[in-house]
Amino acid sequence: MVLNWIWIAFFAIAFLMAVGRTVTDGDLSVWSDIMNSSFSQASFAFEISLGLTGVLTLWLGIMKIGEKGGVIEFFGRLISPFFSRLFPGIPKGHPAMGAIFMNISANMLGLDNAATPMGLRAMQEMQTLNDKKDTATDAMIMFLVLNSSGLCLIPVSIMMYRAQGGASNPTDIFLPILIATAIATLVGLVALCVRQRIRIDRVIAGWLLGIGAVVAAVCWFFASLPAGKMELYSTFAANVILFSVIISFIIAGVRKKVNVYDTFIEGAKEGFRTAVMIIPYLVAILVAIGMFRASGALDLFTSWVETAVGALGFDTRWVGALPTMLMKPLSGSGSCAMMLDVMKENGADAFVSRVAAAVRGSTDTTFYILAVYFGSVGVMKTRYAAGYALLADLTGAVAAVLVAYFFFG
Repeated sequence: MVLNWIWIAFFAIAFLMAVGRTVTDGDLSVWSDIMNSSFSQASFAFEISLGLTGVLTLWLGIMKIGEKGGVIEFFGRLISPFFSRLFPGIPKGHPAMGAIFMNISANMLGLDNAATPMGLRAMQEMQTLNDKKDTATDAMIMFLVLNSSGLCLIPVSIMMYRAQGGASNPTDIFLPILIATAIATLVGLVALCVRQRIRIDRVIAGWLLGIGAVVAAVCWFFASLPAGKMELYSTFAANVILFSVIISFIIAGVRKKVNVYDTFIEGAKEGFRTAVMIIPYLVAILVAIGMFRASGALDLFTSWVETAVGALGFDTRWVGALPTMLMKPLSGSGSCAMMLDVMKENGADAFVSRVAAAVRGSTDTTFYILAVYFGSVGVMKTRYAAGYALLADLTGAVAAVLVAYFFFG
């Protein structure tokens, strides 16, 4: 519902801006600019969707091999002590645990749309344990906040978008996203543990300290390098992890005597269907954004913010990424479209484009997740889920800007 009004607002504001420019400035060309933008953005959206098809097909195929090879089950047992404490309302061995783990794993691998079916399955399993079917349980809220904070180890889709945009090193955004999303996850998780009165015992503390230690070690290591080496090692780390994941899943499949090729094709078909499904959404939002920008409304808004930020004495180079930041909690495709628009206008290697990419990867899409996941099981009373999810969003966005300055500023 919220996205519906935002989408309508893009067109309405673009129309009013065009009328204003025509009446006050006598600008008749703005109408042609707006319509030409709609056609070019529709074509651009389809091209982006085609590129995403290949990535989703690849990674859903690989994940299917990992699932049948027992890798998912292995990590499920490994993480069980941690999850059983975060979700005390879910019995050990309940199918919800496996679905939650697969969803979070897909998010950690940066497979945004692939994670949704797994998340819906997790919500359905948790709903079987819910005595009040119209009210969110503590476990559901914890799951939603973890999804919203969106801990992402491998932002595959964002790196792919940067490659398509002509970035010289598409993976250089890997570590900034890792740090920002880890901070958002830590803040959201700790805040919710306090709210739900979950005792942070040695196991939870150990996991949280482990995440914090990794982030701190990464920051320390890269801070000690010359500026020219940061990008080199960031690219190296991302590519090693990506290829190691692929190899480990294939080896696990071979050991389990799985027909690796047929299993990959089975999962890849799911990736193709997922990619095709998002084409209308991407076309819709990119066209709306293109017309909004062509009308001059977006430039007017960012100039106001830039003036205010400059008046306070702060650097204003990040302001161009503000539309991505504002859209992120509302729509994954919308924030993606905003990021792509920034890259298209400024170039993939521009500082503001890197900030937009870091913001895009820092958290997940709060209101989309709330609407789809709760709506899928008929939960109407979401209690305090939105507030804590937005806390994670805000933390991630601020962290993304600061980390981008650290790496690229």
